Amino acid sequence: MKRLCFFLVLALMTAPVSSEPVGRKSTSESLGMDNSISNRAHKIIFAGFAEGSEQLSHMLVFVESVRKFAGSFRDAPIWIYVPEASTEKYKKILDKISVLHADIHESSAPEAALKYYFSRKVFAAAEAEAQAETQTEILAWMDEDTIILKEPKDFLLAHDKSLGYRPVMHQNIGSLYSESPDVFWSRVYKNLSLPESALFPMVSPADQRTLRPYFNAGLMVVRPKRGILRKWPGNFKKLYQDPVFAEMCQKDVYKRIFLHQAALVGAILNTLNKEEMFEFSHNYNYPLFFHEKFEATRKFGDISDAYTTRYDIYFREPAPGWSERLKGPEEIIAWLKEKFPEKEHEKQPKR
Repeated sequence: MKRLCFFLVLALMTAPVSSEPVGRKSTSESLGMDNSISNRAHKIIFAGFAEGSEQLSHMLVFVESVRKFAGSFRDAPIWIYVPEASTEKYKKILDKISVLHADIHESSAPEAALKYYFSRKVFAAAEAEAQAETQTEILAWMDEDTIILKEPKDFLLAHDKSLGYRPVMHQNIGSLYSESPDVFWSRVYKNLSLPESALFPMVSPADQRTLRPYFNAGLMVVRPKRGILRKWPGNFKKLYQDPVFAEMCQKDVYKRIFLHQAALVGAILNTLNKEEMFEFSHNYNYPLFFHEKFEATRKFGDISDAYTTRYDIYFREPAPGWSERLKGPEEIIAWLKEKFPEKEHEKQPKR
């Protein structure tokens, strides 16, 4: 029940709004941004999607972490995608982001997709990849709750790799490799034309389950020329337009929340073979304090060796004294404490 409530709260943050189509036009000029960073070729571009005040406040922290801790990548372009017609509403926070030379783009999604959670992110990722193809060899697509802790050197993929990824944090709706696919996943594989030979095992870091391919949509480092992210919307449509999946998702909120992530499997496996993929170590996408929110086989409170971390909505109601329990570089812990101030404990009345 705790897991369900968490995802329901998180999903409400992405409630659909008007989706009149717009192009991939940057709104940086209207925000008074300096475009000098994004107008020349770069070895890497960071990008992500955010909607609503909370996600945008997370995105501000992400951008700040890139500029402070990303080492030789700290001056790389950062592209932030937001829903169409939302820049004026959130101008104050977007101005803060733009001061850090992050380029703001509006993106759109089909009305039919908006009943499925995180759908806007799928279409924004495709737009980012299309725009990035002529500007960089590497696009790092990351969720807004990401924090860069030190230079993510492995993002510069080897010449024979076109995707850097991490598995999902825990099984959730994933398919156990040791068991036959259930009705949901069998239909996913059928609709997306995925043969059994394309499937390989990966281990979810929090609960150590061996799953069939189930990629974490919050960290994908791609070569834009391969078109992985541009194939994501097409695979997503094949699922959400299927009446069988519509019924499944109506009955099971988890499937409705994570249908976009199931579609990602098709986008990747229909484009690349396993040898073209690189699984980042557990020090990337490190699930900070994950064990305090969900089932996990170990604690995640040591960022000493982590390159990037994710916190979901942990800092909305963090446990008292979290900074004292967190292990890692003092500078980073102090910085995190500044970005996510600890609430003072209520003093108990004297007896």
